[in-house]
Amino acid sequence: MSRKHQHFKGAEVSCCVKYFLFGFNIIFWLLGAAFLGIGLWAWAEKGVLSNISSITDLGGFDPVWLFIVVGGVMFILGFAGCIGALRENTVLLKFFSVFLGLIFFLELTAGILAFVFKDWIKDQLNFFINNNVKAYRDDIDLQNLIDFAQEYWLCCGAHGPNDWNLNIYFNCTELNPSRERCGVPFSCCVKDPAGDVLNTQCGYDVRLQGELAQQEFIYTKGCVGQFEKWLQENLIVVAGIFVGIALLQIFGICLAQNLVSDIKAVKANW
Repeated sequence: MSRKHQHFKGAEVSCCVKYFLFGFNIIFWLLGAAFLGIGLWAWAEKGVLSNISSITDLGGFDPVWLFIVVGGVMFILGFAGCIGALRENTVLLKFFSVFLGLIFFLELTAGILAFVFKDWIKDQLNFFINNNVKAYRDDIDLQNLIDFAQEYWLCCGAHGPNDWNLNIYFNCTELNPSRERCGVPFSCCVKDPAGDVLNTQCGYDVRLQGELAQQEFIYTKGCVGQFEKWLQENLIVVAGIFVGIALLQIFGICLAQNLVSDIKAVKANW
């Protein structure tokens, strides 16, 4: 009798694992809800929610998708892990583990493919940037994203300022009536350290000048090359972030599986 009692006493759910997993996931759940809220608010401001078909109208990339997709995944994972741990629900915990494991596998696969097919990735990045250059004025969020990238990496276009010929407002054709003809966005301009006021017209007509003269006013290096350079200079930091994310995912999977094992052991003694 005492042996049975000792065996039952030994098979119990670890409160430490249970509530640590709960706390671990409630943060992701709340962050996911915040990301989703920001994404939906941005779409509401742009009138997307009142006209769902407009989602496909944008020729370039809508940055709001990042908030919607990342927020949605974090919300679902956080919900499954949080409620699964609190209610000791093995179905939700297994879903959490499998979903997180699938994400880890996809990240690992993407990393290996990116390393093996570097030239293809570079071509796709070039295509992605040029495609979004065309849609620069079509969406304010996309415009802000491109401006941020060009200002941060001190670049202009995918390979250089002439990539802005792809945009109907900046191209140099004689039939272009735009005041921005043969220009570039202000984010391509070399910043004046003494200037307090942002000059949004600094890129007007700048591509009518020679290449050497352009260097005085705008960045002439492409964003693809500058991004590669930045990646090489910050490789340890970037690798550290990815390793940290991977370890967090593995840690979450281990906690969930440990809790599932404890729950099954307790149920086996009922």
